Amino acid sequence: MDNIVVVRGAGDLATGVIHKLNRCNIKVIALETSHPTAIRRTVSFCNAVFEGEMEVEGVKCKLTDNIDDMHSLLGEGYVPLFVDQSCEILKQIKPVALVDAIIAKKNIGTKIDMAPVTIALGPGFEVGKDVDAVIETKRGHNLGRIIYEGFAEKDTGIPGNIKGYSKERVIHSPAEGIIDNISEIGDYVEKNQVIAKVNGQNIYATLDGILRGIIYDKSYVKKGLKIADIDPRKEELQNCYKISDKARCIAGGVLEALLSMCCKKGIDLWK
Repeated sequence: MDNIVVVRGAGDLATGVIHKLNRCNIKVIALETSHPTAIRRTVSFCNAVFEGEMEVEGVKCKLTDNIDDMHSLLGEGYVPLFVDQSCEILKQIKPVALVDAIIAKKNIGTKIDMAPVTIALGPGFEVGKDVDAVIETKRGHNLGRIIYEGFAEKDTGIPGNIKGYSKERVIHSPAEGIIDNISEIGDYVEKNQVIAKVNGQNIYATLDGILRGIIYDKSYVKKGLKIADIDPRKEELQNCYKISDKARCIAGGVLEALLSMCCKKGIDLWK
């Protein structure tokens, strides 16, 4: 068994988990799709799929497709990232744990026997059937709580409230096609300003604020896909480049569950 933790997904919440594990000197690798749709790309390791490398708060992630390179990168403190949506890497390594951090609101292929310890984030997983533990991802009193029986709370589809804005903060694609970004993450935008185009259709800012996230330029998007996020607090520009409170809280739950279950099973994460 390899003392490696595999994390499925490398969006902003998954990155919070990966970052914390790496900072605890736990060897962790990330698996992603060939076309990630994360919008908070400045704090998402999945951006390495497009750029080759990505750094978030001092932790570096590098795209690779080679097991030998993976071991070298881990030895240098990097987070290796593989384009591997179906977990083919499990045929070559036997990780101590697997974390499903895709946040798909449903299980898209994670099984409880993929590793000695399996953990999933959010709704769509049943403890004892799909995974060993689930971490609550819904904002509120239970955010980050470890669930050892049952399910996480169902997705409400309502974004968190910031300065009285909730649904208005998130922008969805009005059409299917290739997105052409006009504004960039960190830009201050005003309501009704054109921030991008999809298939010739304008995408307008829904309120005044900082463009905290927007999907990678020239990505193919489907109608209704979440493509941008605006923070109405123009003084919070630095948040575009920092792991969120939500991601840190969830990461803490993952770390606690991982350490607890590994201890019970006699697994040494640092062997």
